[in-house]
Amino acid sequence: MPITRMEIFSAGALLSQLKKTRLRGFGQPYVYADAQLTLIKNVDPAILFPAQRYVLKSDYERLRDLYEQFMERSVNIFALEGVVLFWQKESQADSEEEGPIPLTPPVVEISREPDGRLIPLINDGMHRVYTALKLGQTINIVLAKNVPEVYPYYAFALEKGWEEVVELEELPDQFIKKNYRDPDNYKALFRDFNEVFPGIQKQRKQSNPGHIRA
Repeated sequence: MPITRMEIFSAGALLSQLKKTRLRGFGQPYVYADAQLTLIKNVDPAILFPAQRYVLKSDYERLRDLYEQFMERSVNIFALEGVVLFWQKESQADSEEEGPIPLTPPVVEISREPDGRLIPLINDGMHRVYTALKLGQTINIVLAKNVPEVYPYYAFALEKGWEEVVELEELPDQFIKKNYRDPDNYKALFRDFNEVFPGIQKQRKQSNPGHIRA
């Protein structure tokens, strides 16, 4: 899908919006209200810890295509310092646009794991980080520190990191996406980025087995 137009907003606008991110549960507090949010440039994707066990090949291919299209416009989507909103068409001949579609640096939290380690855990932007890794690119991220430990990220890091991540054509039934902190109510700790950047988090197929409840 060709890009028809775009708007770029500053790092200040990005961080200001992220401060408004709410949890799905616990009364929907602003989870980053008192956190330290910093734009970090040129990060090696390999040092970031995934929590999600899969990536979708279609999403990787879409991001690879976006990378190439944006590079034609002298914008590196892995070196964003703010927010990009863009519009697309099915073809150049199509009269209707899709958008605005938001694109931001991934959000990475310093997360305390069960063994006590503090690690940079990918919170939002798994496919963006994976695509940068596959293309041999560094990536800009938003690093969140001092997030209240009473509201940790809703899943743990994969023990073997990227070795455990599989690329799938589609999500199979009964596929457990993550190692949830609270399998009975994992979405209570979900960070709702769609509220601040509508459309940035896709609704995925419900694949988890019945004993894991949203």
